[in-house]
Order: sequence, then C-alpha cells, then structure tokens
Amino acid sequence: MATKAGVVTPPPASAVEPQDRETVFDIFRRWGYLQASLDPLGQYLPPEPFPTPAPEGEAAATARGFYCGTIAAEFMHIPSPEQRQWLQERMEQTPPAADQKLILTQLIRAEIFEQVIQSRYLGTKRFSLEGLTALIPFLDRVLAVSADLGVSKSVMGMSHRGRLNVMTNTIGRKAAEIFTKFEDVDPRSTMGGGDVKYHIGATGEYRSPKGQVIGLHLASNPSHLEAVDPVVLGRARAKQERIGKGGKAAVLPLIIHGDAAFAGQGILAESLNMATLHGYNVGGTIHVIVNNLLGFTAIPEESNSTRFSSDIAKRLPIPIFHVNAEDPDAVVRVAAIAAEYRAQFHSDVVVDLIGYRRHGHSEVDDPTVTQPRRYAVIKDHPPLFQLYAQQIGVDPASEVQQVQQEFLDDQKTATKAEHVPLLRTMPDYWNPYHGGELRPEDENVKTGLPSERINELVQAITKYPSDFHIHPKVKKLFEQRVEMGTGSKPFDYGTAELVAYASLLEAGTLVRLTGQDSQRGTFNQRHSVMVDTETEVKYSPLAHLSKDQARFEVFNSLLSEAAVLGFEYGFARDYPEALVLWEAQFGDFANGAQVIIDQFIASSEMKWGLLSGITMLLPHGYEGQGPEHSSARLERYLQLAANDNMQICQPSTAAQHFHLLRRQVMRSWRKPLIVFTPKSMLRHPDASSSLADFAKDRFQNVLPDNEVVNPRRLLVCSGKVGHNLRMERAKRKDMGVGIIFVEQLYPWPEAELQAALDQHPGAEEIVWVQEEPANMGPLFYVMPLLRRLAGDRAVLSVKRSPSATPATGSAKAHDMEEKTLIDLAFGA
Repeated sequence: MATKAGVVTPPPASAVEPQDRETVFDIFRRWGYLQASLDPLGQYLPPEPFPTPAPEGEAAATARGFYCGTIAAEFMHIPSPEQRQWLQERMEQTPPAADQKLILTQLIRAEIFEQVIQSRYLGTKRFSLEGLTALIPFLDRVLAVSADLGVSKSVMGMSHRGRLNVMTNTIGRKAAEIFTKFEDVDPRSTMGGGDVKYHIGATGEYRSPKGQVIGLHLASNPSHLEAVDPVVLGRARAKQERIGKGGKAAVLPLIIHGDAAFAGQGILAESLNMATLHGYNVGGTIHVIVNNLLGFTAIPEESNSTRFSSDIAKRLPIPIFHVNAEDPDAVVRVAAIAAEYRAQFHSDVVVDLIGYRRHGHSEVDDPTVTQPRRYAVIKDHPPLFQLYAQQIGVDPASEVQQVQQEFLDDQKTATKAEHVPLLRTMPDYWNPYHGGELRPEDENVKTGLPSERINELVQAITKYPSDFHIHPKVKKLFEQRVEMGTGSKPFDYGTAELVAYASLLEAGTLVRLTGQDSQRGTFNQRHSVMVDTETEVKYSPLAHLSKDQARFEVFNSLLSEAAVLGFEYGFARDYPEALVLWEAQFGDFANGAQVIIDQFIASSEMKWGLLSGITMLLPHGYEGQGPEHSSARLERYLQLAANDNMQICQPSTAAQHFHLLRRQVMRSWRKPLIVFTPKSMLRHPDASSSLADFAKDRFQNVLPDNEVVNPRRLLVCSGKVGHNLRMERAKRKDMGVGIIFVEQLYPWPEAELQAALDQHPGAEEIVWVQEEPANMGPLFYVMPLLRRLAGDRAVLSVKRSPSATPATGSAKAHDMEEKTLIDLAFGA
C-alpha cells in the first residue's frame, strides 16, 4: 500500500452499514496513534496494541489508512463535539496536493546550509537541524495558511536546534550575517557582553505566495530552553493589545521545542496552563516539538514517563499531531491543519515532528559513545532532500549545486566583515526610550502632584455604583482613604499605590499588574478590585476613572512564578510606555522565577541589547514569622547588579512608593525595577505620608536625617529596620544617633548619600544596620561603598549572625534577636 501525506491508501471499500462503520472509525480515532509509523529510523515508537481490540475488515482498513499512517492524531480527549468533528473531517479526506517543487527547494536549502557550516567551521557548535529539516517547509506552510487567515505578525520562540537554519530560511536573514557570527569579528564590540550565536533573536518578514506579508520576530532565548515560552506569550499579548480589536487573530505565537525539554521542564506546563486564562490568553499558540528522540544523551524512556514527550499537553483540550518528519507531504498537511484549527477555534495546537539528530547534541560531541546502534543507522541514512527527490522523481543535482555555491559565496562575504551584524530591527514604539547610562534629564523628572490633584484622584479611586453591595470592611477602608485625600489622615502604602496608578491612567499610561491575589493584595491592603457581597460581580474604580483614561489591567495569576514573570517581562518588552508590574505573594516566591530574573531581566540588555521596564514588587521584612517569607533575598539582586542594568529600591514611606512608581514610566530610561515592599509597615504610622509629601518634586534616593543635630553616630539602613530604629530612638529619647535611609540601593546613590553623611560632620561612627544575617542582605555590597564615603570615620555593621536560613522559626527568638540588634545599633 502506498503512503501519501500521512495516509495509507486502503483497498476500495464495499458498502458498510453506517452504524458499524462509525463504531469502527471511533476505535481508530481514539487509538490509531498507537500504531502509526512515526520514527523514520524504525527504532523507537513501535506499534502498541489498542486498549480495545482493533477490528478487521474493509472499514477498518479505511480507518487505518487515515489514522495509522505517518500522521497520528490525538483529539478524542477534546470535550467539544464541534472541534472533534472538524478534526475528523480534516483527517478523513484525501489530502490536498502539496507543492512538491517548493518543498524540495526548502529541504535542499535547509540541508546545504548545514553542510556548508560543517565544511567551513568544522568543530564549531551550531546545533544542526539535519534529521529534521522538514521543519522549514512546515513553518513555511503554517505562515502561508496563517497569512490567508489574517495573520500579520508572528512572535516565535525556539531553543538551539535548527535556530540558525530558521533565521536564514524562515526569518529571512542573509546567510552571510549568520556566517559572520561564526567568524566572530570585532570582539572588542562585545567585551563583557553579547551572547552565543544560537541564543540571539532576529526579525524579518515572510511573504506568502499571494503577496501577504507577516512580520516575524524570533525572540532571544538562553540555554534554559523552555524559559522563552511565557516570554513569547507575553510579547504576543502586548502586540495583540496594541492592535486592539482583532489583535488575537492578527498576531500568531509559535513556539518550537525540543522533545526532552517539552517533557521535562516545568515552566512549559505553567505556560500551557495560560492558554485560556483571561489575563494571559493569546488566541491560541502553535507548539512544534522538534523531536529527535534524544535529550543530549538520554533516550526517550529516560526523558519521559509516557509514550510521547507531548503527553503533558493532554491536560488541555487541544489536538496533538505526531508526524513522521521524513514524509514532507504529511508534514505540510499537518501544518495547514494546525494553522486553520488555531484560527477557527482560537486554541493551542501541538505538532510533534518526529525525526532524528544526524550529529551529536552539538557538533563537537560524539554520539556513538552513547547511542552506537542508532548512529550506525544514521551514518548511512541519506539526507531527506535526496529521499524526497527520489520519491517525486526529480534530479536535484543542479539545484543543490546552485544553492551550495550561493551559501559558499555568502561564507566568503562573511570572512571580509568588519563588524558583527545586528539581526533585528526594533519596533518604532521603542524610539522614545533608551537604556545605557542614566541621563540628567531622566534623573530630574518631576513626579509630584499638588494636593488638590491627589484629593481628586483619591475621590476617583473610592467611587463605586450605588447598587454595588460593598463589603463593610472595604467600605470602611474607602472612607479612611477619603480622609487621606483631604489631609485629615496620613496615607498608607495601599492608597499611595492606587493614587499613583490613577494618575498614570488619567495621563494615558496603561497599567498592568499581575500576581497571586494581586487584585485584593496578599495583605488585604490594595482592593483595586471589589467583589459584590451578594452577586460576586467584580468592580474596579481604576477602570472607571474617566472616558479617556488608559486601560487598567489587574489579574490574579495562576499559581506560578516563572511563567507569570516571564509573561510580564515579555509584555513589557513590547509595551515600553506601560507600567507593567508583577507582584510576588511573598518576596521569596521570586525564587521560583530565578531563571527569568537571571537570564532575561538582569541580563537582556547586556546580552542582546534588549530593554525592559518590568517592575517587580517583592514583599520583604522580618516579622518573626519564620524562615519562609521573611526575606525577598536582596542579596541576590545586588549580586546581579552591574552596568546600570536595573534599579533596586526599598521605599520606606507611602509617598516614596508613589513617586517611585511614577518615575518608572515618566522618564525615558527603560530598566527593570526591583521594589522591596513592606508587610507590617504597610499601615504603620512611621511609614505613612502626609498629603504634602506627594507634592515633593521626585523620589529621593536617600532620606537624610534632618531631625538630629551633631549626632555621635550615624545609622545607615534600608527598609523596615529603619522604622524600628526610629521608634526605638523616640522611646530612648536618644537624639545623639542619626538615622539615614538608603531608598535606592542600585544604582548606588553616592552623591546623595555623601551629602547626607556630610550633613553631620561630627559623627565619629557610621554603622550599616540590617535585619538580615551577615551572609545575606546588602552587607557585602554596601560596606565597601560606605568605607569609600566615610573618609577617616569608622565604618561598622550590625546584623544577625550568619545563617543557612533567612530567619528563625521562633517568634520569641526573633524578638530577642531584634532587641540585641537594636541595642548594638545604639551602641549598647
């Protein structure tokens, strides 16, 4: 029986009773994927018996032809009859004719590109696509069909394998640009920065046979292979929101995975779970698994506990297609179905493209050490373009020679290059913004507002419909906020934050805030969204400020840190004029997103020249509640701080928080902002602010001590411990001790702190005081900087003893430690 586009052509079927035929077909629809021919080398994925005995006969032969060929479809777990029927109709028909000449050309270009690199840059890592070059015609068909369906932009993410090939043959970058990366020209231009060639991103255009154009953006991605997944989704969502109505149809997210990573990396599961969630939905993502049935040296049974690496996706009601990568006609058929299904049902689709890996994990690795039998077969296995040319009866020799010469000429061009090419063009909406060093005009941005305007905003954020049944506690809070607006009550953090948002929204700035419980706030402090006590209908005053305001988006996130933070980083990448915030339920929850922080937020400007204004809100403070949730790990962010790559701040008052949030978007300097926010101090009198504080010009990087005269000792601190010290000083009536708050730890505010220290020249000692143990917190970072400013004065430190955990689990022990710490700070 011949095979065509994934279908085994059955013998002609005589008349079969429709009811009997449907019963037979139902069995193959459910279980046919178990007996499909999927591994091109025939080593893995042998046929498995159906859970229900497979029927025989003419109807069974017909069904087997549809469901047990080189395409295997898993879709009967989808609860929607409409979606299942749609898929059945696509599977149970004669495949449309493929453009075999185009497919052959694409296979030749994909294969020869790799061969030229192998011959010219022998022993250099490139993560070849050989064995899965069918990915190139697959992507071409997805984009061609998607263009017909109205897609005008596509955000793509992928790991290393085949990345350079995709840049050239799909994104449309010149091969000479890629080869220049191998030449490693002008190394001084990337001293201390840059990234390896198979991590960087690229932009380009796809032009369909009918002339439609899709703007393509391949996102930069580190070696944490699946970390790019939520970034792509966030970037797609931002581009969709920029378009407005119809945005989800116009922007296609497409993510290319490795098989072992798809099965093994948890951020993938978190990202899949975003598919239909209101705050994260992107109208469907096409996921492609470039499946070589090996994870470095691990075989499938070592990488995943199920038959397919794609089985994690069965948690969702989405179709999963497996296709033999050495049947190119079947590959492009599945590509068209995937694109059409995504457009029709706004749903994710998973395509498991199963092939092999011709070389080792990288080209310098010898795979025969770990898979000798498989690589003995691969050694003599012809490239796919040769097999396909033979199948369709074409001699490819002249085209191969032409393509080879083209790439060799490009390689010669690369050897003459003097500078590293930039493979991407930034969208116009980035034109007003810049990174690099802070400019004076950005430092002097005024964020203050007059008292009358603050009161107007407070009135706006406390309004709700007359028929809304407000919770009594929330009503009381709103009444207190009204008092704050009139100046009869000091502002707390929650009110100051919402006033900052309201001021930006009224000025036309989109505000997006996500995190676990962020609508209400972990500490019952925000209430940006109210819930009707009778109907549970939600209402947000910030979304109803005025007719011309910008959008306010606040979403309670899924129970994820890595994927959600990655999504918000991605959103901020394509919405630089917005205030985009992610809030950790407790600051140390950010531990679960450390890869996103390390590989994207802290380093994207240095590695890829890509800016982001993402803001992270991390509750921090020692309250005697144990080792969990005490520390947001200030030390980790300070260790990552260099080259003015981010801002690390701990505002000590409500008004400072207000100024800081406004500063983040009002200046054109785009850097990530890490904010260590309070817990118990959210409502503490010492951290509250007067109405007049909001009219001050700007956020103060350092708060000097203007209350003391000629102190003997200066305590320098940041955050909650400073309030504890101020309260203790008042209790002791000891005005011989000055207390200076460092509100911005990085970039280090040297001039402001020097001025605050020089204000008290008679102080003989400067003491850094922190709550954290000696091996944590800012101590390691601050002490050398303080010594440089202190001149001849002694510089001391007060902190907890070194510890393997951030805090004690005993509330009483915490109190004892804190008393000792404060006594030492005052010189007892």
